[in-house]
Amino acid sequence: MSRLGLAALAVLIPISAHAAAFKAPVEELMAATASNWKEMKEDTETAPDYIDYFNEDFLKRLYSKDLVAKYREAAKYPAYDDGGSPFGYDPIVSGQDGCSLKDLTITEGTPKDGTDDVTVTFDNTHCFPERDPSQAKTTLVFKVIEEDGRPVIDEMVREGEDESTLKEELGELARYGAEAAAGGQ
Repeated sequence: MSRLGLAALAVLIPISAHAAAFKAPVEELMAATASNWKEMKEDTETAPDYIDYFNEDFLKRLYSKDLVAKYREAAKYPAYDDGGSPFGYDPIVSGQDGCSLKDLTITEGTPKDGTDDVTVTFDNTHCFPERDPSQAKTTLVFKVIEEDGRPVIDEMVREGEDESTLKEELGELARYGAEAAAGGQ
């Protein structure tokens, strides 16, 4: 290999490693999502244990301090009386019903100044007999930042007609929960 080729390779390897690092927390979160929505082939097949996207381990490793603070504030007001999540639905697939994840892709952008957008697409409505073809693909954009020397998810944007962000939703859940608690006392 020529010296020029080696020099080019030496420049590209750190970029690829850094981009892969930004993609890592999103890949782990989407692996949990795929597991949670795994299709059971047989009635006798045992479903995998549910993985909470906001379990303590994930809160410590996968998310930014700001996102964790917003989640913890919203979690003071669980969606159901038995406690748990502030969400009344799966916030990654945006629903309570769905199919296994099909055609899952995770694509990193170009890291810049310690941030990167990681785009995820999947189809979780393929098993619905009648569905709007425009709803065949879900697109999420994860805003990944470098914090304390590691990549973490700072935001999730749901693209499409009802574009929303995870932080906005957590803020609304916390606000509504606080208002309900104040009114109920």
